[in-house]
Amino acid sequence: MPSPGVTIIGSGFAGLCMAIKLKEAGYHDFVILEKAGELGGTWRDNSYPGCACDVPSPLYSFSFELNPGWSRLFSPQEEIWDYLRACARKYGLEPHLRFGKEVCGLEYDDERALWRVSTGDGETFETHAVVSGVGALHVPSYPEIPGRERFTGTAFHSARWDHSADPAGKRVAVVGTGASAVQFVPVLAEQASRLTVFQRTPPWIQPKPDLPIDGRLKRAMEAPGGARLLRDAVYWLLETRAVGFTIDPRLMKVHQAMAERHLARQVPDPGLRAKLTPDYTIGCKRILLSNDYYPALTRDNVELVTDSITEIRQRSIVDAAGREHEVDMIVWGTGFKVVDALNEQHIVGRNGVKIQDAWSDGVEAYYGITTTGFPNLFFLLGPNTGLGHSSVVFMIESQVRYVMDCLRLLSKTKARALDVRPAAQRAFNDRLQRRLDRLVWNEGGCTSWYLDEHGRNRALWPGFTFEYWARTRKVKPEAYELIGARC
Repeated sequence: MPSPGVTIIGSGFAGLCMAIKLKEAGYHDFVILEKAGELGGTWRDNSYPGCACDVPSPLYSFSFELNPGWSRLFSPQEEIWDYLRACARKYGLEPHLRFGKEVCGLEYDDERALWRVSTGDGETFETHAVVSGVGALHVPSYPEIPGRERFTGTAFHSARWDHSADPAGKRVAVVGTGASAVQFVPVLAEQASRLTVFQRTPPWIQPKPDLPIDGRLKRAMEAPGGARLLRDAVYWLLETRAVGFTIDPRLMKVHQAMAERHLARQVPDPGLRAKLTPDYTIGCKRILLSNDYYPALTRDNVELVTDSITEIRQRSIVDAAGREHEVDMIVWGTGFKVVDALNEQHIVGRNGVKIQDAWSDGVEAYYGITTTGFPNLFFLLGPNTGLGHSSVVFMIESQVRYVMDCLRLLSKTKARALDVRPAAQRAFNDRLQRRLDRLVWNEGGCTSWYLDEHGRNRALWPGFTFEYWARTRKVKPEAYELIGARC
C-alpha cells in the first residue's frame, strides 16, 4: 500500500465523517482501514432482532446529509446501515476503503515524525497522521462465570448474532438487561418456548416516543427546510434532558417519575415490579427506551431471575439460590468493553512510550481527541466524549472539525507534527473530573460501564453538547507543541 498522508481507522459514523470532510477540503491522500468486509461499524455488527437507534434519527445522522426518507422517528438498524453506505457512495469514499485491514499496531518514529501502521495481514506502511474512528461499542464484553466454555448448546453475544440459530421452540437464556437486551428480549419472548432473563441490575426505562414517519409528517420532512427544522427541534428537546445530568442530580426526579409511571402501567404484578425497580438515581447508568420490554417479562413463558449466576454447565445455568435452569441457547447481552477498549491497543508514541503506560492512571485525552506523547494521533469518540442524553454524531462532527483545524495548523506552520502539551491535557482533565465528581454518574453506590477501575468516569462528557461544540470550534496553538515548525 502506498504511504497515505492520513490513515483513518474504522468506517462507522466517525471514520466516514472524517473522510468526507477531508475530501471536501480538497485532500484526497488518505485511506480508511476497516477490519471487516463491509463498512458500517456498530450498525453493521449489531444486527440482532429488534435492533434500532434510541436517539431520533433526524439527529442521529450527519447535519450536512439530512435524510427525509427515514421510515420511523427511531430508525431500525438496516436503515441506518443503508444510510452510511449511501453516504460513502455519494461522497466518493469507496476508492479510499480498504476492507479486511485490522490495525494491530501503531508505532511513532520520532526522527521522521511518521506513524508506522501494522495490519493483521502482515502489511506495514507509514503515514503522517492517524485518525482513530473505532468507537467504543465494538469489543464484546463477557462476564467471568465458571463453566462458560463448557456449554454445549448455542451461545453468542448480541453483537455477533447467530442468525442460523432458530430460537423457536427452544429454552433460551438471556444474560444481561442493557440497551441491546431490551430490544431483542421482546422478540425472543414471542419465539422461544421458555425464556429466562438473568438480571444483575435493573435499568431505568422510559417510554419510547416512536412513531412512523408518514402522511403529513413525511410531507413536512420532504418540504424545503422541513428535515432541518425537525432536526433542530429534536436537538433542543434533547438538550433540555441534559439539565439533570450537567447541573444537579436532584433535577433528575422528573425523569425518574416518568420511568416509575411507565413501570407501574406496564407491570401490574407488585413482586415483578419490585424486581424491576432500580435502587439508584436515574441517569447514573444509561436510561433506556422501550414500550415492549416490560410487557415481554409479564408473559407466561418468560421468567426474570435476579439471583446472580454461579456456574454454567453443559446444558444449564445455575444461580446463587441453587436453582438449575435448563437451556438450549444463551444470548449474552452483556455489553462492550468501553473504558478499556482503547487501552488494549498496541500504540507506541514518542520515546517508545506505550499508551498503556501513558494511561496508567486512567484513560484521558485533551477534549477526548489528542493525547500527550502521541503526535498526530487523533481519537474520535475518545475518552469523555460519550453522551447520556443526545446524539454522538453531533459530537463526532465537532471532533472532526477540530481535527481538520489541527491539520490546517500543521500546514500553516509547516510543522511535521503536533503534540498536546502535558500541562494543557492535565488542566483540562482536572477540570473535567472535578465537574464529574458532583454529577449523577458518581452518585454513591452507582456502578456502570462509564467508570474505570478507579471509579472515575472516563466515558461521558459532563456538559451540554453545544458547550463541547463551542470549546472545540478552534484549536488553541499554545496548547500544542509544534514539532519541526518552520514559521
